[in-house]
Amino acid sequence: MIDLHSHILPGLDDGARTVEDSVAIAESAVEEGVRTIAATPHVRADYPTTAAAMEQALATTGAALRARGIPLELLPGAELDLEYLCRVDERELARLGLGGNPRLLLVEFPYVGWPPNLATELAELRRRGTTVILAHPERNPEVQAAPARLSPLVEAGTFVQLTAASVVGMLGTTARTAALDLLELELAHVVAGDVHSAGSRVGIGRLTDALRGDAALAGWLTTDVPSALLRSVPAPERPPPRRRRRWSPRRLVG
Repeated sequence: MIDLHSHILPGLDDGARTVEDSVAIAESAVEEGVRTIAATPHVRADYPTTAAAMEQALATTGAALRARGIPLELLPGAELDLEYLCRVDERELARLGLGGNPRLLLVEFPYVGWPPNLATELAELRRRGTTVILAHPERNPEVQAAPARLSPLVEAGTFVQLTAASVVGMLGTTARTAALDLLELELAHVVAGDVHSAGSRVGIGRLTDALRGDAALAGWLTTDVPSALLRSVPAPERPPPRRRRRWSPRRLVG
């Protein structure tokens, strides 16, 4: 598994506080089948993380993982607030590129409201040759009420990342329903952990169960598409559904 969203770096945001916290997150990730993880600290008004701070914390954390023999590849990155993007110059943005790819950005979808400038900002990033992954829109009430509202953005080239905990129901029925709706509408491409602490991971087995045993889809969401995005190559076609019947979140509770 490739996890494109985590708050594993210590002392930068509301995720890991210490290197030991980072090590615990890494150990939990490996136990759940993750082999590569992108460190994506918040970059926003309350956590104005710089590329230099991210890189320093990445080096410190990577050294700690190697010292303990933890087989987890740690990649650079950031989770950028849409409104904060205008404060970050292009060179800084390139250093904050997801997985070290200067033309790939993880952009945080707000938890409340629909940004009036969303389509315009994403179009400008595309014009500059940047691919955007929108983080966890299924947790936003606007998207929960009308998941298909993301369709024009996806058609224009934006990718959508769901939080694994949403898919399996750890964040409530509403988030789960929205996540499954987005999958049903083929408006989601990546599932990632967005972990802030150890013990909150969702393994590939549980994710596959939540997708009604569709291991091919689970692999596409957690390995195939993330790998393609990191390498800036076209994403593979989504595997055909194992069943034609629509998912029902109610059947997944428990």
